[in-house]
Amino acid sequence: MQSRTPDRRATGRPRSTEADAAILAATREALVELGWSKLTLGDVATRAGVAKTTLYRRWSGKNELVVDAVAELFDELELPDRGSLAADIEGVVLQFAAILARPEAACGLMAVVAESTRDDALRERIRTSIVERQKRLVLEGRCRGEERGELPPQTDPFESARTADLIFDVVAGAVVHRALVSGHPADEDWVRAFTALLLGGLVAGTQQP
Repeated sequence: MQSRTPDRRATGRPRSTEADAAILAATREALVELGWSKLTLGDVATRAGVAKTTLYRRWSGKNELVVDAVAELFDELELPDRGSLAADIEGVVLQFAAILARPEAACGLMAVVAESTRDDALRERIRTSIVERQKRLVLEGRCRGEERGELPPQTDPFESARTADLIFDVVAGAVVHRALVSGHPADEDWVRAFTALLLGGLVAGTQQP
């Protein structure tokens, strides 16, 4: 898994894992209380109990810091082994929905997505720090489904990557919309129905004419 924060500098004192964790937690706390527009690195530093210069040694600005604070939440996602591909998908989607139900995740994600509409660099950071990192779950699920014989193997790397992108977009788009836009709960009944629909399309797409 990729690092949750920018790479350690080659010189100087080693980075403190505890300080990084405190800074990211303080960033999420400030987002909930202040919102994106009022959040400052100075406020985050005070909340985390570190010097402002400590933040600038790790992140070049607010955009990078907030994305990393949000990305850390989604790094908690794991694909459970519940005995079948459908049950595994339901498990990870419920985890995803539970994370989005947390105020710090909802506020943080909505804020960075809104800001990224006018900031290409921020959009790219979201893609690399959140989207690309979490595609591991799709790849892991696909591999497990093939090992169980629930899905036929994909031998074309290009097609495999294209399918992974599509599955991730469908899952992420549906759950984010359900949890943060529609105002309806992403509960077990909804997750079960969504998973059945997703798997129906996935299996149909792998059938040979």
